[in-house]
Amino acid sequence: MINQLEAAKKGKITEEMEAVARQEDLEPEIIRQRIQEGQIVILKGRKNQERIVGIGMGLRTKVNASIGTSTDICDLEHEKRKARIAEETGADTLMELSAAGDLDEIRRSIIEEVSLPVGNVPLYQAFCDTIKKYKDPSKMDPEYLFELIERQCADGIAFMAIHCGINLFTIERMKHQGYRYGGLCSKGGTLMIQWMMKNNRENPLFEQFERVCDILKKYDTVLSLGNGIRAGAIHDSLDRAQMAELVLNCELAERARERGCQAMVEGPGHVPLDEIEANIILQKKMSNNAPYYMLGPLPCDIGAGWDHVTAAIGAAQSSMYGADLICYITPAEHLALPDEKDVEIGVKVARLAAHIGDCVKLKGRADIPDKEISKARRAFNWKAQFDKMLFPTDARAILESRRSLTSKGCSMCGELCALKNAEVTLNQFLKGDKI
Repeated sequence: MINQLEAAKKGKITEEMEAVARQEDLEPEIIRQRIQEGQIVILKGRKNQERIVGIGMGLRTKVNASIGTSTDICDLEHEKRKARIAEETGADTLMELSAAGDLDEIRRSIIEEVSLPVGNVPLYQAFCDTIKKYKDPSKMDPEYLFELIERQCADGIAFMAIHCGINLFTIERMKHQGYRYGGLCSKGGTLMIQWMMKNNRENPLFEQFERVCDILKKYDTVLSLGNGIRAGAIHDSLDRAQMAELVLNCELAERARERGCQAMVEGPGHVPLDEIEANIILQKKMSNNAPYYMLGPLPCDIGAGWDHVTAAIGAAQSSMYGADLICYITPAEHLALPDEKDVEIGVKVARLAAHIGDCVKLKGRADIPDKEISKARRAFNWKAQFDKMLFPTDARAILESRRSLTSKGCSMCGELCALKNAEVTLNQFLKGDKI
C-alpha cells in the first residue's frame, strides 16, 4: 500500500495527490508539498479505491457524518441505511462509532456498504469487549487494544480517532482545575481516564505512541488525534485541561509526521462564538497548520432539538477561520440516537455551513457557484439555478409545489417580483455582465 506521506517526502506525486488536485483545482505539486509538511492528509475509501478525499490547508472544508449502534438501539440494517443516506446526501467521510452488537461485523459491513472513507474510535471496541468479558472496563488489556487497532486498519478503516493526548499531566490539570460545568463528554476519553486512575498507569496510547504511528503508517490510515477532554459546555471552553490536551495533540501530530504517519488534530465540542477563531489560531500555530477536525462546534448549550442549526453557526465560523473537517450534528444531538432523517438533515446543514465558511476562506474559488447562481436568478434561468444549488431536488420540490400562477419568478412576490420589474425598468443599469 502506498503511503502518501512517504511518497510526498520522496518528491513523488501519487495518483491520489493528482485526484485531490483535480477536485480542488490546484496544482499537484502544491498538494504534494503540503502533505510533506503535514498540512494536508489524504483519505481513501477502501471499497471504491477511486473515492479520494483531501483534507487540509487550501482545500474545501469537508463534512463528516457519524453513525453507529448504542446499547439501547442496536440494528445493523438501520445503520447501513444511515450510512447510505450520508453518502447520498453528500458527506465526504463517515465515522462508524458503534458501541453494541458484533462490532467486527458491523464495522466490516459499513465499510462494504459505502465508498466513503470510514473512520472509527478503537477505544470503543476495546472497552466494549472488556466490559462484556470482565464486567469491568479497568481490566482492559493494552495489548488487546493494539491488536484491535491493527485488525481495524486491516479491515479498511481510513482514519482513526485515537486518544493519545490524554496523559497523567492532562489529568492533573483537570484535578487542579477542580470543576467543569459540562463534565466529560467523550465516551472514549472518559473510559481511558477511568482506566488510568483505577490502574494508576499512564495511557498506553501516549506511552507507546510510536507503536500507534507504526501500525497506522503500515496501512496508510490517517491518525486523528482524539479530543478526549473536549468541552461539553461553552463555559468550559479553553479551560486548562482542554488546552493541555490540545498542546500535546499538536506536538503528537508533528511526531507522527516525523514517523511517516499522516495525522490531523481534533477540536472541541462546545465553544462560544468569540472563542472559535482563537481556538483555531492556537491549533494551527502549534501544529504547523496540521488539518483540524472540528467536532461541531456548538456555540450555545440550550438548542437541543435544533442543535444541527446551533452547530451550523459554529461550523460556518470554523470553516471561515481555517478548520478543515467538520463533524455534522443532527437534530437528535443530546437527545437520542439519530435516525435516517436526522442523518440527512445533519449532512445537508453541515455542508451548507462549510460552504458558507469556504466562501470567505477560499474566496475566488468556493464562491464562484454563488456568483453564477445570482446571475441565473436575475435572468429567471431556473435550470442554471438548479445546476448550481447544493440541494436542487429539495429546491425544485418547493418551487413546483407552490409555483407562481402569474409570474416566471416564484410565488413569494408574484407580479410584484423585484427582478421582473427591474428587468423592465432598470435593465440598462443592471446588465451585470462583469465577472
